[in-house]
Amino acid sequence: MSSNLEIYDTTLRDGSQGEGVNLSLADKLHLAEVLDWLGVAWIEGGWPVSNDKDKAFFRDVRSLKLTTAKISAFGSTRHAKNLPQDDPNLQALVAAQADACCIFGKTWDLHVREALRVSLEDNLAMIGSSVAFLKQATGKPVFYDAEHFFDGYKANPEYALQTVEAAHRAGAERLVLCDTNGGSLPEQVVAAVRTLQARLPDAKLGIHVHNDGCLAVANTLAAVGAGCVQVQGTINGVGERCGNVDLCAVIANAELKLGKRCLPDGHLVRLTEASRAVWERINLVGPANQPYVGRSAFAHKGGIHVSAVQRNSLTYEHVTPESVGNERRILISELSGRSNVQAKLSARYPQLSDPALQKAVLDEIVEKENRGWSFEAAEGSFELLVRRHLGTWKPSFKLHHYRVHGLGTDTGVDHLVEGTVKVDVGGEMRLTVAEGHGPVDALNHALHLALRGTYPQLADLHLADYKVRVVDSKEGTAAQVRVLIEHQFKGRTFGTIGVSENIIDASWNALVEGVECALQG
Repeated sequence: MSSNLEIYDTTLRDGSQGEGVNLSLADKLHLAEVLDWLGVAWIEGGWPVSNDKDKAFFRDVRSLKLTTAKISAFGSTRHAKNLPQDDPNLQALVAAQADACCIFGKTWDLHVREALRVSLEDNLAMIGSSVAFLKQATGKPVFYDAEHFFDGYKANPEYALQTVEAAHRAGAERLVLCDTNGGSLPEQVVAAVRTLQARLPDAKLGIHVHNDGCLAVANTLAAVGAGCVQVQGTINGVGERCGNVDLCAVIANAELKLGKRCLPDGHLVRLTEASRAVWERINLVGPANQPYVGRSAFAHKGGIHVSAVQRNSLTYEHVTPESVGNERRILISELSGRSNVQAKLSARYPQLSDPALQKAVLDEIVEKENRGWSFEAAEGSFELLVRRHLGTWKPSFKLHHYRVHGLGTDTGVDHLVEGTVKVDVGGEMRLTVAEGHGPVDALNHALHLALRGTYPQLADLHLADYKVRVVDSKEGTAAQVRVLIEHQFKGRTFGTIGVSENIIDASWNALVEGVECALQG
Protein backbone atom coordinates (compact mmCIF):
# COMPACT_ATOMS: atom_id res chain seq x y z
CA MET A 1 0.00 0.00 0.00
CA SER A 2 1.31 3.41 -0.94
CA SER A 3 -0.26 5.37 1.95
CA ASN A 4 -3.08 5.37 4.46
CA LEU A 5 -6.49 6.94 3.93
CA GLU A 6 -8.34 7.93 7.07
CA ILE A 7 -11.98 6.73 7.07
CA TYR A 8 -14.30 8.95 9.09
CA ASP A 9 -17.73 7.34 9.29
CA THR A 10 -20.80 9.55 9.72
CA THR A 11 -23.50 6.84 9.48
CA LEU A 12 -24.71 7.46 13.03
CA ARG A 13 -25.18 11.19 12.38
CA ASP A 14 -25.43 11.98 8.65
CA GLY A 15 -26.95 8.58 7.89
CA SER A 16 -29.72 9.06 10.43
CA GLN A 17 -30.91 12.08 8.40
CA GLY A 18 -31.89 9.78 5.52
CA GLU A 19 -35.58 9.31 4.82
CA GLY A 20 -36.88 6.21 6.59
CA VAL A 21 -33.87 5.95 8.92
CA ASN A 22 -34.57 6.22 12.63
CA LEU A 23 -31.83 4.93 14.90
CA SER A 24 -32.48 4.20 18.55
CA LEU A 25 -29.73 4.53 21.15
CA ALA A 26 -29.32 0.74 21.08
CA ASP A 27 -29.05 0.86 17.29
CA LYS A 28 -26.33 3.48 17.42
CA LEU A 29 -24.30 1.59 19.99
CA HIS A 30 -24.63 -1.65 18.03
CA LEU A 31 -23.57 0.02 14.78
CA ALA A 32 -20.60 1.60 16.54
CA GLU A 33 -19.41 -1.91 17.35
CA VAL A 34 -19.99 -3.00 13.73
CA LEU A 35 -17.99 -0.04 12.42
CA ASP A 36 -15.19 -0.73 14.87
CA TRP A 37 -15.18 -4.40 13.79
CA LEU A 38 -14.92 -3.26 10.18
CA GLY A 39 -11.96 -1.09 11.15
CA VAL A 40 -12.81 2.54 10.38
CA ALA A 41 -10.60 5.14 12.03
CA TRP A 42 -13.32 7.50 13.27
CA ILE A 43 -17.01 7.15 14.16
CA GLU A 44 -19.04 10.33 14.36
CA GLY A 45 -21.58 9.64 17.10
CA GLY A 46 -23.95 12.57 16.68
CA TRP A 47 -24.66 16.15 17.65
CA PRO A 48 -24.85 16.24 21.47
CA VAL A 49 -26.51 19.64 21.71
CA SER A 50 -29.39 18.58 19.43
CA ASN A 51 -31.09 15.80 21.41
CA ASP A 52 -30.89 13.67 24.55
CA LYS A 53 -30.32 10.45 22.58
CA ASP A 54 -27.03 11.72 21.20
CA LYS A 55 -25.97 12.93 24.64
CA ALA A 56 -26.69 9.45 25.97
CA PHE A 57 -24.68 7.90 23.14
CA PHE A 58 -21.52 9.74 24.16
CA ARG A 59 -22.09 8.64 27.73
CA ASP A 60 -22.75 4.97 26.93
CA VAL A 61 -20.21 4.52 24.14
CA ARG A 62 -17.45 4.84 26.73
CA SER A 63 -18.42 1.40 28.04
CA LEU A 64 -17.88 -0.27 24.66
CA LYS A 65 -14.56 -2.00 24.14
CA LEU A 66 -13.65 -0.49 20.78
CA THR A 67 -10.36 -1.71 19.37
CA THR A 68 -9.86 0.33 16.19
CA ALA A 69 -12.17 3.32 15.98
CA LYS A 70 -12.20 6.55 17.91
CA ILE A 71 -15.34 8.57 18.60
CA SER A 72 -15.99 12.07 17.31
CA ALA A 73 -18.68 14.54 18.41
CA PHE A 74 -20.26 16.83 15.83
CA GLY A 75 -21.36 20.43 16.14
CA SER A 76 -21.14 23.90 14.67
CA THR A 77 -19.15 27.05 15.23
CA ARG A 78 -20.35 29.34 18.02
CA HIS A 79 -23.36 31.59 17.66
CA ALA A 80 -22.43 35.09 16.53
CA LYS A 81 -23.61 36.66 19.80
CA ASN A 82 -21.86 34.19 22.10
CA LEU A 83 -18.38 34.01 23.48
CA PRO A 84 -16.98 30.50 22.89
CA GLN A 85 -16.98 29.64 26.59
CA ASP A 86 -20.65 30.60 26.87
CA ASP A 87 -21.89 28.89 23.70
CA PRO A 88 -24.21 25.91 24.45
CA ASN A 89 -23.15 24.03 21.33
CA LEU A 90 -19.43 24.23 22.12
CA GLN A 91 -20.08 23.41 25.77
CA ALA A 92 -21.98 20.26 24.72
CA LEU A 93 -19.05 19.18 22.57
CA VAL A 94 -16.69 19.55 25.51
CA ALA A 95 -19.08 17.65 27.79
CA ALA A 96 -19.32 14.77 25.31
CA GLN A 97 -15.72 13.82 26.18
CA ALA A 98 -15.22 12.30 22.74
CA ASP A 99 -11.83 11.53 21.21
CA ALA A 100 -12.24 14.46 18.81
CA CYS A 101 -14.66 17.19 17.83
CA CYS A 102 -15.78 18.01 14.31
CA ILE A 103 -17.45 21.36 13.75
CA PHE A 104 -18.81 22.91 10.59
CA GLY A 105 -18.75 26.52 9.58
CA LYS A 106 -19.98 28.64 6.70
CA THR A 107 -17.82 28.89 3.57
CA TRP A 108 -20.24 30.36 1.06
CA ASP A 109 -20.65 34.12 1.38
CA LEU A 110 -24.31 33.67 0.41
CA HIS A 111 -24.89 31.63 3.57
CA VAL A 112 -22.94 34.05 5.72
CA ARG A 113 -25.04 37.02 4.65
CA GLU A 114 -28.46 35.36 4.29
CA ALA A 115 -28.44 32.43 6.75
CA LEU A 116 -26.17 33.67 9.54
CA ARG A 117 -26.82 37.34 8.76
CA VAL A 118 -23.39 38.42 9.95
CA SER A 119 -20.50 40.12 8.22
CA LEU A 120 -17.88 38.13 6.36
CA GLU A 121 -15.30 39.20 8.94
CA ASP A 122 -17.48 38.08 11.86
CA ASN A 123 -17.85 34.65 10.28
CA LEU A 124 -14.07 34.29 10.08
CA ALA A 125 -13.82 35.21 13.76
CA MET A 126 -16.51 32.66 14.67
CA ILE A 127 -14.60 29.90 12.89
CA GLY A 128 -11.22 30.70 14.38
CA SER A 129 -12.40 31.26 17.95
CA SER A 130 -14.54 28.09 17.97
CA VAL A 131 -11.67 25.87 16.82
CA ALA A 132 -9.23 27.49 19.23
CA PHE A 133 -11.63 27.14 22.17
CA LEU A 134 -12.26 23.44 21.55
CA LYS A 135 -8.55 22.79 21.17
CA GLN A 136 -7.83 24.45 24.51
CA ALA A 137 -10.87 23.06 26.38
CA THR A 138 -10.55 19.42 25.29
CA GLY A 139 -6.88 19.02 24.47
CA LYS A 140 -7.99 16.72 21.66
CA PRO A 141 -8.08 16.94 17.85
CA VAL A 142 -10.52 19.29 16.18
CA PHE A 143 -11.67 18.67 12.63
CA TYR A 144 -13.24 21.48 10.64
CA ASP A 145 -15.96 20.81 8.04
CA ALA A 146 -16.05 23.63 5.51
CA GLU A 147 -19.75 23.48 4.67
CA HIS A 148 -20.67 24.27 1.04
CA PHE A 149 -16.98 24.69 0.28
CA PHE A 150 -17.20 24.00 -3.45
CA ASP A 151 -20.26 26.20 -3.98
CA GLY A 152 -18.58 28.91 -1.95
CA TYR A 153 -15.38 28.52 -3.94
CA LYS A 154 -17.26 28.94 -7.22
CA ALA A 155 -19.05 32.04 -5.95
CA ASN A 156 -16.21 33.78 -4.11
CA PRO A 157 -12.99 31.75 -4.20
CA GLU A 158 -10.90 34.12 -2.12
CA TYR A 159 -13.37 34.26 0.74
CA ALA A 160 -13.91 30.48 0.70
CA LEU A 161 -10.18 29.98 1.06
CA GLN A 162 -10.04 32.51 3.90
CA THR A 163 -12.65 30.58 5.91
CA VAL A 164 -10.62 27.38 5.74
CA GLU A 165 -7.45 29.30 6.45
CA ALA A 166 -9.04 30.69 9.64
CA ALA A 167 -9.67 27.15 10.90
CA HIS A 168 -6.14 26.12 9.98
CA ARG A 169 -4.57 29.04 11.84
CA ALA A 170 -6.63 28.16 14.92
CA GLY A 171 -5.21 24.62 14.94
CA ALA A 172 -7.72 22.36 13.17
CA GLU A 173 -6.04 18.99 12.49
CA ARG A 174 -8.19 18.25 9.42
CA LEU A 175 -9.70 20.72 6.99
CA VAL A 176 -12.62 18.87 5.43
CA LEU A 177 -14.01 20.25 2.17
CA CYS A 178 -17.76 19.63 1.86
CA ASP A 179 -19.84 19.34 -1.29
CA THR A 180 -22.96 19.82 0.78
CA ASN A 181 -25.37 20.22 -2.14
CA GLY A 182 -23.75 17.30 -3.96
CA GLY A 183 -23.66 19.05 -7.31
CA SER A 184 -19.94 19.43 -8.07
CA LEU A 185 -18.04 17.70 -10.85
CA PRO A 186 -14.75 15.82 -10.33
CA GLU A 187 -12.66 18.37 -12.23
CA GLN A 188 -14.09 21.18 -10.08
CA VAL A 189 -13.26 19.25 -6.93
CA VAL A 190 -9.68 18.61 -8.05
CA ALA A 191 -9.09 22.25 -9.02
CA ALA A 192 -10.31 23.56 -5.67
CA VAL A 193 -8.36 20.99 -3.64
CA ARG A 194 -5.14 21.79 -5.45
CA THR A 195 -5.63 25.53 -5.02
CA LEU A 196 -6.11 25.10 -1.27
CA GLN A 197 -3.09 22.81 -1.06
CA ALA A 198 -0.93 25.43 -2.73
CA ARG A 199 -2.17 28.01 -0.26
CA LEU A 200 -1.82 25.79 2.84
CA PRO A 201 0.88 23.25 1.95
CA ASP A 202 1.18 21.92 5.51
CA ALA A 203 -2.56 21.36 5.98
CA LYS A 204 -4.15 17.91 6.04
CA LEU A 205 -7.29 17.95 3.94
CA GLY A 206 -10.41 15.81 3.99
CA ILE A 207 -13.41 15.40 1.69
CA HIS A 208 -17.13 15.12 2.53
CA VAL A 209 -19.54 14.93 -0.41
CA HIS A 210 -23.19 14.18 -1.07
CA ASN A 211 -24.60 12.27 -3.99
CA ASP A 212 -27.16 14.61 -5.55
CA GLY A 213 -25.36 14.51 -8.90
CA CYS A 214 -24.66 10.74 -8.63
CA LEU A 215 -20.96 11.62 -8.48
CA ALA A 216 -20.18 11.22 -4.79
CA VAL A 217 -17.78 8.31 -5.21
CA ALA A 218 -16.15 9.87 -8.28
CA ASN A 219 -15.72 13.22 -6.51
CA THR A 220 -14.33 11.56 -3.40
CA LEU A 221 -11.78 9.50 -5.30
CA ALA A 222 -10.80 12.57 -7.33
CA ALA A 223 -10.19 14.49 -4.10
CA VAL A 224 -8.15 11.60 -2.69
CA GLY A 225 -6.09 11.57 -5.87
CA ALA A 226 -5.52 15.30 -5.46
CA GLY A 227 -4.19 14.84 -1.94
CA CYS A 228 -7.03 14.54 0.62
CA VAL A 229 -6.08 12.21 3.47
CA GLN A 230 -9.47 11.84 5.20
CA VAL A 231 -12.78 10.69 3.71
CA GLN A 232 -16.06 11.35 5.48
CA GLY A 233 -19.12 9.35 4.44
CA THR A 234 -21.62 6.68 5.42
CA ILE A 235 -21.85 2.94 5.01
CA ASN A 236 -24.09 2.22 1.99
CA GLY A 237 -24.32 5.95 1.26
CA VAL A 238 -27.38 6.45 3.47
CA GLY A 239 -28.21 10.07 4.18
CA GLU A 240 -30.39 13.03 3.41
CA ARG A 241 -31.86 13.56 -0.08
CA CYS A 242 -29.79 11.37 -2.44
CA GLY A 243 -27.46 10.28 0.34
CA ASN A 244 -23.81 10.68 1.28
CA VAL A 245 -20.88 9.05 -0.42
CA ASP A 246 -20.98 5.26 -0.03
CA LEU A 247 -17.96 4.33 2.04
CA CYS A 248 -18.24 0.72 0.86
CA ALA A 249 -17.42 1.79 -2.71
CA VAL A 250 -14.80 4.30 -1.55
CA ILE A 251 -12.98 1.80 0.65
CA ALA A 252 -13.01 -0.94 -1.96
CA ASN A 253 -11.85 1.36 -4.76
CA ALA A 254 -9.19 3.01 -2.63
CA GLU A 255 -7.71 -0.26 -1.39
CA LEU A 256 -8.02 -2.34 -4.57
CA LYS A 257 -7.51 0.34 -7.21
CA LEU A 258 -5.56 3.21 -5.63
CA GLY A 259 -3.30 1.28 -3.29
CA LYS A 260 -4.53 3.10 -0.18
CA ARG A 261 -4.81 1.37 3.17
CA CYS A 262 -8.24 2.26 4.59
CA LEU A 263 -8.81 -0.61 7.03
CA PRO A 264 -6.53 -2.78 9.15
CA ASP A 265 -4.80 -5.53 7.25
CA GLY A 266 -7.24 -8.31 6.36
CA HIS A 267 -10.39 -6.33 7.17
CA LEU A 268 -11.49 -5.57 3.60
CA VAL A 269 -13.14 -9.00 3.45
CA ARG A 270 -15.51 -7.78 6.18
CA LEU A 271 -16.97 -5.07 3.95
CA THR A 272 -19.99 -6.97 2.62
CA GLU A 273 -20.99 -8.24 6.05
CA ALA A 274 -20.69 -4.75 7.54
CA SER A 275 -22.79 -3.29 4.72
CA ARG A 276 -25.56 -5.82 5.25
CA ALA A 277 -25.44 -5.35 9.02
CA VAL A 278 -26.12 -1.64 8.53
CA TRP A 279 -29.00 -2.27 6.09
CA GLU A 280 -30.49 -4.74 8.56
CA ARG A 281 -30.18 -2.40 11.55
CA ILE A 282 -31.76 0.58 9.79
CA ASN A 283 -34.53 -1.72 8.54
CA LEU A 284 -34.04 -0.94 4.85
CA VAL A 285 -33.41 -3.23 1.90
CA GLY A 286 -30.24 -2.24 0.07
CA PRO A 287 -30.13 -2.16 -3.72
CA ALA A 288 -29.20 -5.56 -5.13
CA ASN A 289 -26.83 -3.91 -7.62
CA GLN A 290 -24.90 -1.92 -5.00
CA PRO A 291 -21.27 -2.05 -6.19
CA TYR A 292 -18.94 -4.48 -4.42
CA VAL A 293 -21.32 -5.48 -1.59
CA GLY A 294 -24.72 -5.90 -3.25
CA ARG A 295 -26.28 -9.32 -3.77
CA SER A 296 -26.06 -8.83 -7.55
CA ALA A 297 -22.60 -7.25 -7.61
CA PHE A 298 -21.09 -10.50 -8.87
CA ALA A 299 -24.20 -12.14 -10.33
CA HIS A 300 -23.98 -13.45 -13.90
CA LYS A 301 -26.97 -14.27 -16.07
CA GLY A 302 -25.95 -14.24 -19.74
CA GLY A 303 -24.73 -17.61 -20.92
CA ILE A 304 -21.71 -16.17 -22.74
CA HIS A 305 -20.73 -14.24 -19.62
CA VAL A 306 -20.96 -17.29 -17.39
CA SER A 307 -18.93 -19.37 -19.79
CA ALA A 308 -16.22 -16.72 -19.87
CA VAL A 309 -16.18 -16.24 -16.09
CA GLN A 310 -15.80 -19.98 -15.62
CA ARG A 311 -12.62 -19.85 -17.69
CA ASN A 312 -11.25 -16.59 -16.26
CA SER A 313 -13.16 -14.42 -13.79
CA LEU A 314 -11.38 -11.29 -15.03
CA THR A 315 -13.47 -11.43 -18.21
CA TYR A 316 -16.53 -10.03 -16.40
CA GLU A 317 -15.35 -9.21 -12.86
CA HIS A 318 -13.12 -6.23 -12.15
CA VAL A 319 -12.16 -7.64 -8.74
CA THR A 320 -12.71 -11.00 -7.08
CA PRO A 321 -15.89 -11.17 -4.98
CA GLU A 322 -13.93 -12.79 -2.15
CA SER A 323 -11.73 -9.69 -1.82
CA VAL A 324 -14.67 -7.76 -0.32
CA GLY A 325 -16.38 -10.70 1.36
CA ASN A 326 -19.02 -11.18 -1.35
CA GLU A 327 -19.72 -14.20 -3.55
CA ARG A 328 -20.27 -15.01 -7.20
CA ARG A 329 -23.81 -16.01 -8.17
CA ILE A 330 -24.90 -17.76 -11.34
CA LEU A 331 -28.47 -16.89 -12.38
CA ILE A 332 -30.77 -19.16 -14.33
CA SER A 333 -33.19 -17.80 -16.95
CA GLU A 334 -34.12 -18.12 -20.59
CA LEU A 335 -30.93 -16.15 -21.33
CA SER A 336 -28.83 -18.89 -19.79
CA GLY A 337 -26.56 -21.21 -21.69
CA ARG A 338 -25.45 -24.68 -20.79
CA SER A 339 -22.55 -23.15 -18.89
CA ASN A 340 -25.00 -21.55 -16.45
CA VAL A 341 -26.59 -24.88 -15.63
CA GLN A 342 -23.26 -26.63 -15.28
CA ALA A 343 -21.72 -23.85 -13.20
CA LYS A 344 -24.74 -23.69 -10.95
CA LEU A 345 -24.93 -27.30 -9.84
CA SER A 346 -22.14 -29.33 -11.41
CA ALA A 347 -20.28 -29.67 -8.10
CA ARG A 348 -23.34 -31.36 -6.56
CA TYR A 349 -24.47 -33.16 -9.70
CA PRO A 350 -21.58 -34.36 -11.89
CA GLN A 351 -24.15 -35.79 -14.32
CA LEU A 352 -24.85 -32.25 -15.52
CA SER A 353 -21.77 -32.49 -17.72
CA ASP A 354 -23.98 -34.46 -20.14
CA PRO A 355 -24.83 -32.04 -23.03
CA ALA A 356 -28.15 -33.78 -23.70
CA LEU A 357 -29.19 -33.36 -20.07
CA GLN A 358 -28.12 -29.71 -20.07
CA LYS A 359 -30.21 -29.10 -23.19
CA ALA A 360 -33.26 -30.75 -21.63
CA VAL A 361 -32.96 -28.57 -18.51
CA LEU A 362 -32.55 -25.40 -20.58
CA ASP A 363 -35.45 -26.28 -22.84
CA GLU A 364 -37.76 -26.62 -19.85
CA ILE A 365 -36.49 -23.35 -18.33
CA VAL A 366 -37.12 -21.48 -21.58
CA GLU A 367 -40.56 -23.02 -21.97
CA LYS A 368 -41.56 -22.20 -18.41
CA GLU A 369 -40.19 -18.66 -18.46
CA ASN A 370 -42.23 -18.05 -21.60
CA ARG A 371 -45.27 -18.89 -19.47
CA GLY A 372 -44.32 -16.66 -16.54
CA TRP A 373 -41.80 -18.55 -14.41
CA SER A 374 -38.63 -16.80 -13.27
CA PHE A 375 -35.84 -18.88 -11.75
CA GLU A 376 -33.42 -16.06 -10.83
CA ALA A 377 -34.60 -15.89 -7.22
CA ALA A 378 -36.10 -19.40 -7.13
CA GLU A 379 -33.01 -21.52 -6.70
CA GLY A 380 -34.96 -24.17 -4.80
CA SER A 381 -37.38 -24.66 -7.68
CA PHE A 382 -34.46 -24.83 -10.11
CA GLU A 383 -32.82 -27.58 -8.08
CA LEU A 384 -36.02 -29.61 -8.08
CA LEU A 385 -36.31 -29.14 -11.84
CA VAL A 386 -32.79 -30.50 -12.29
CA ARG A 387 -33.45 -33.44 -9.97
CA ARG A 388 -36.52 -34.40 -11.96
CA HIS A 389 -34.41 -34.58 -15.10
CA LEU A 390 -31.75 -36.58 -13.26
CA GLY A 391 -34.33 -38.94 -11.88
CA THR A 392 -33.08 -38.38 -8.32
CA TRP A 393 -36.22 -36.72 -6.94
CA LYS A 394 -38.92 -38.74 -5.24
CA PRO A 395 -41.98 -36.86 -3.94
CA SER A 396 -42.18 -36.87 -0.14
CA PHE A 397 -45.98 -36.89 -0.27
CA LYS A 398 -48.85 -36.79 -2.73
CA LEU A 399 -51.66 -34.25 -2.61
CA HIS A 400 -55.23 -35.53 -2.62
CA HIS A 401 -56.83 -32.10 -2.26
CA TYR A 402 -56.74 -28.84 -0.34
CA ARG A 403 -59.51 -26.41 0.50
CA VAL A 404 -59.71 -22.94 2.00
CA HIS A 405 -62.68 -21.71 4.06
CA GLY A 406 -63.67 -18.39 5.57
CA LEU A 407 -62.20 -15.94 3.05
CA GLY A 408 -64.94 -13.38 3.68
CA THR A 409 -64.91 -10.73 6.44
CA ASP A 410 -67.60 -8.77 8.20
CA THR A 411 -67.22 -5.02 8.40
CA GLY A 412 -64.64 -4.14 11.02
CA VAL A 413 -64.08 -7.77 11.99
CA ASP A 414 -61.08 -9.87 10.97
CA HIS A 415 -61.52 -13.63 10.65
CA LEU A 416 -58.91 -16.33 10.69
CA VAL A 417 -58.98 -18.43 7.53
CA GLU A 418 -59.29 -22.20 7.73
CA GLY A 419 -57.18 -24.43 5.50
CA THR A 420 -57.80 -28.14 4.94
CA VAL A 421 -55.17 -30.44 3.43
CA LYS A 422 -55.46 -34.14 2.55
CA VAL A 423 -52.18 -35.82 1.57
CA ASP A 424 -50.78 -39.32 1.11
CA VAL A 425 -47.59 -39.75 3.14
CA GLY A 426 -45.95 -43.10 2.50
CA GLY A 427 -49.28 -44.76 1.77
CA GLU A 428 -51.03 -43.24 4.79
CA MET A 429 -53.80 -40.74 4.01
CA ARG A 430 -53.79 -37.76 6.36
CA LEU A 431 -56.42 -35.03 6.67
CA THR A 432 -55.46 -31.93 8.66
CA VAL A 433 -57.09 -28.57 9.36
CA ALA A 434 -55.39 -25.40 10.55
CA GLU A 435 -56.16 -21.71 10.86
CA GLY A 436 -54.06 -18.83 9.63
CA HIS A 437 -54.00 -15.16 8.78
CA GLY A 438 -55.03 -15.60 5.16
CA PRO A 439 -55.29 -18.64 2.90
CA VAL A 440 -51.56 -19.11 2.33
CA ASP A 441 -50.78 -19.02 6.03
CA ALA A 442 -53.62 -21.46 6.76
CA LEU A 443 -52.52 -23.93 4.06
CA ASN A 444 -48.92 -23.72 5.21
CA HIS A 445 -49.91 -24.57 8.79
CA ALA A 446 -52.17 -27.43 7.64
CA LEU A 447 -49.46 -28.92 5.40
CA HIS A 448 -46.84 -28.80 8.14
CA LEU A 449 -49.31 -30.35 10.57
CA ALA A 450 -49.81 -33.25 8.15
CA LEU A 451 -46.10 -33.85 7.56
CA ARG A 452 -44.28 -33.17 10.81
CA GLY A 453 -45.03 -36.55 12.33
CA THR A 454 -43.00 -38.15 9.55
CA TYR A 455 -40.61 -35.26 8.89
CA PRO A 456 -39.88 -33.52 12.23
CA GLN A 457 -37.10 -31.47 10.60
CA LEU A 458 -39.80 -29.29 9.02
CA ALA A 459 -40.05 -27.51 12.37
CA ASP A 460 -36.99 -25.57 11.20
CA LEU A 461 -38.59 -24.48 7.89
CA HIS A 462 -39.94 -20.93 7.97
CA LEU A 463 -41.38 -18.52 5.40
CA ALA A 464 -39.15 -15.43 5.24
CA ASP A 465 -40.79 -13.52 2.38
CA TYR A 466 -43.78 -13.77 0.04
CA LYS A 467 -44.13 -11.86 -3.22
CA VAL A 468 -46.87 -11.84 -5.86
CA ARG A 469 -46.64 -10.42 -9.36
CA VAL A 470 -49.13 -10.40 -12.22
CA VAL A 471 -47.49 -11.95 -15.27
CA ASP A 472 -49.71 -10.42 -17.94
CA SER A 473 -52.00 -7.65 -16.72
CA LYS A 474 -53.90 -7.53 -20.05
CA GLU A 475 -55.86 -10.59 -18.94
CA GLY A 476 -57.31 -8.66 -15.98
CA THR A 477 -58.57 -10.84 -13.13
CA ALA A 478 -57.88 -13.96 -15.24
CA ALA A 479 -54.19 -13.11 -15.59
CA GLN A 480 -51.54 -15.53 -14.47
CA VAL A 481 -49.79 -14.60 -11.24
CA ARG A 482 -46.29 -15.53 -10.15
CA VAL A 483 -45.74 -16.26 -6.47
CA LEU A 484 -42.21 -16.28 -5.10
CA ILE A 485 -41.65 -17.53 -1.57
CA GLU A 486 -38.36 -17.21 0.28
CA HIS A 487 -37.74 -19.95 2.85
CA GLN A 488 -35.25 -20.24 5.68
CA PHE A 489 -34.14 -23.71 6.72
CA LYS A 490 -31.27 -24.60 9.05
CA GLY A 491 -29.27 -21.47 8.31
CA ARG A 492 -29.76 -21.35 4.54
CA THR A 493 -32.18 -19.32 2.45
CA PHE A 494 -33.75 -20.41 -0.82
CA GLY A 495 -36.65 -19.41 -3.03
CA THR A 496 -39.41 -21.36 -4.72
CA ILE A 497 -41.94 -20.31 -7.33
CA GLY A 498 -45.49 -21.08 -8.43
CA VAL A 499 -47.39 -19.77 -11.46
CA SER A 500 -51.13 -20.06 -12.06
CA GLU A 501 -54.26 -18.06 -12.89
CA ASN A 502 -55.27 -18.92 -9.30
CA ILE A 503 -53.16 -17.10 -6.73
CA ILE A 504 -53.86 -19.74 -4.07
CA ASP A 505 -52.83 -22.53 -6.44
CA ALA A 506 -49.63 -20.66 -7.33
CA SER A 507 -48.92 -20.15 -3.64
CA TRP A 508 -49.58 -23.82 -2.88
CA ASN A 509 -47.10 -24.94 -5.54
CA ALA A 510 -44.42 -22.64 -4.12
CA LEU A 511 -45.14 -23.90 -0.60
CA VAL A 512 -44.89 -27.54 -1.67
CA GLU A 513 -41.60 -26.98 -3.49
CA GLY A 514 -40.22 -25.29 -0.38
CA VAL A 515 -41.09 -28.36 1.69
CA GLU A 516 -39.59 -30.69 -0.92
CA CYS A 517 -36.36 -28.67 -1.06
CA ALA A 518 -36.00 -28.86 2.71
CA LEU A 519 -36.66 -32.59 2.79
CA GLN A 520 -34.45 -33.44 -0.20
CA GLY A 521 -31.46 -31.67 1.42
